Amino acid sequence: MSERVIIVGLKLPENRETFEESMEELDALVESAGAEVIARVDQAAASIDPRTFIGRGKAEEIRDIAEDSDIDTIVLNYELSGSQIKNLEEIIDKKIIDRTSLILDIFAFRAKTVESVLQVKLAQANYRLPRLVGYRNYLSRTGGGIGTRGPGEQKLETDRRHIRREMDSIKARLKKQKKNRSLNRKLRKSSETPVVALLGYTNAGKSTIMNRLLEITDKEEDKSVYADDRLFATLDTSHRRISPEHGKTFILSDTVGLIRDIPVNLIEAFKSTLEGIAYADLILIVLDASSENLSRQKEAIRQTIDDMDISDIPKIEVFNKMDVVEDPILLTPGTLSDESIFISALEDEGINKLLESIESKLSKGEVELNLLIPYDEPALINNLIERYKARNIQKNKDGMKMTINVNKGEANRLKGYEV
Repeated sequence: MSERVIIVGLKLPENRETFEESMEELDALVESAGAEVIARVDQAAASIDPRTFIGRGKAEEIRDIAEDSDIDTIVLNYELSGSQIKNLEEIIDKKIIDRTSLILDIFAFRAKTVESVLQVKLAQANYRLPRLVGYRNYLSRTGGGIGTRGPGEQKLETDRRHIRREMDSIKARLKKQKKNRSLNRKLRKSSETPVVALLGYTNAGKSTIMNRLLEITDKEEDKSVYADDRLFATLDTSHRRISPEHGKTFILSDTVGLIRDIPVNLIEAFKSTLEGIAYADLILIVLDASSENLSRQKEAIRQTIDDMDISDIPKIEVFNKMDVVEDPILLTPGTLSDESIFISALEDEGINKLLESIESKLSKGEVELNLLIPYDEPALINNLIERYKARNIQKNKDGMKMTINVNKGEANRLKGYEV
């Protein structure tokens, strides 16, 4: 049976315009955590109540709804202090979760790799350390549910000094993981295989796009990645080699999705999952074309581009989910890149056009080489034919002649084979 939840929002003068959108996103986050939203309570106020955030009267109203509807958990759409959590729980007598804890819980559930698990633990420790007074109450309750995954009750009940030692240990292990990741990235770059990175709002369809590209370019082997219609379906960065029949081979990298108002400590914790974008040769900006909040998606992506200083990397704006767009004329392409593609990864529409655009972008700045490779270098011959889609291949007594297009760095390496 799913955990039964009431979601609570506080409408303030400064968030009136984004309030409804934010509450809808909270609903989706609760669903993504595996719980069920039974009721929603909104409170309009001029300011935040320092003791309970929403005011004692509203807290008592929520208590009554919770008792009548057999509610397990109350989720507030903001970040609360430890004392606010404690005060609310004393009034409502139910588990109290805030938005940040909810997102961290989803991350703890979905993280699979060593690095992402460590990142989640560090973010949770950073968040929970000053809130132990609030967490002690509901962690002592029987049962689990959202907000209790990750480090666990025993670690949270130890003293702050122990938690800080554990955080130092996690940071050291993350530093080692980062070193390994940098080495792997250098190996990929040294192969001269271009990297194409997917960047977009969570649930925009990045993983589905990756799977579609894999299906049409590698029919013999299943290398698909996990994809689901929910927020933060996957948190780990995936890398797959894409080898189009008539185009350039490239590495496609899928990263964790963006979200509005993501907590600062979470941004820092997951910076490494987005870090690889800075090393990409091309960025595919994936947008959910069917979203009513498309403009805010774009703003979140634009802010990420500015923060990461990657505005100089070539980009293609990919409007996904066109199969459910009611009025395509309302879409405004070209605001995040100089080229826009309209596709439906689910319906397999526009994928070939997307591949052509990728090929065109990756080929810019390349030079054409006419080469003669001796027969005693079969590995190089096979490599050039496979990786660079060599054409005009001819056999003669001295070796294999072929024509390829490569970047300037690779052209210098192959200079001795030019004819």
